[in-house]
Amino acid sequence: MTDPIAWQLSGDYFENCSCSVLCPCLMSTAAPLTAQPTEGFCNVPLVFHIDSGRYGDVVLDGLNVFVILHAPGVMAEGNWSRATYIDERADEAQAEALSAIFSGAAGGPMAAFIPLISKDLGVSKVPIAFQINGKTRSAEIPNILHMSVDPLPTMHPSGEMWVNIGHPVNADRMALAVGASGNTFSDRGMRWDNSGKNGLYASIRWSNSS
Repeated sequence: MTDPIAWQLSGDYFENCSCSVLCPCLMSTAAPLTAQPTEGFCNVPLVFHIDSGRYGDVVLDGLNVFVILHAPGVMAEGNWSRATYIDERADEAQAEALSAIFSGAAGGPMAAFIPLISKDLGVSKVPIAFQINGKTRSAEIPNILHMSVDPLPTMHPSGEMWVNIGHPVNADRMALAVGASGNTFSDRGMRWDNSGKNGLYASIRWSNSS
């Protein structure tokens, strides 16, 4: 049996789901993902920027990835749809590596979602702009995605509220955030507006050996 390809990456992540702040799937008296989303469903875009990364001998530095997940009801009940968008700057080897990592097929954090996904809407290569300006995270895919999140207001002098909610992306440290006005996604026959809805962001440090 062939040994799996070793990979690791570090960078930044943010999301803006369709739930009201705070998301009951992660923050409720129910077990994680077993609470009803505030809108009855969950539409969540996940945006990733890789500062440094390798998949075997393939260098992934500077590339961006965007994943959408749609859960029609309680997230733990599954039946999710997923689509993946890969930075158009990625060459063929890089695109294959990113598809393997962010589908969960290569192990690592995204593998936790595999049992919940019943419909794969495919992989597209698109121009993805990712920016951090102060504490604001934003991303843009022309004619598909406009997304920005800011820290949830707090009296803490740091201007941020960091929590440990066991999120698969970063289980130990996640900042509570809120989506900006005009946060929209439109593609694959879907149109979402998550303006003013729940957000999260964190640094990421992933590998398939941990």
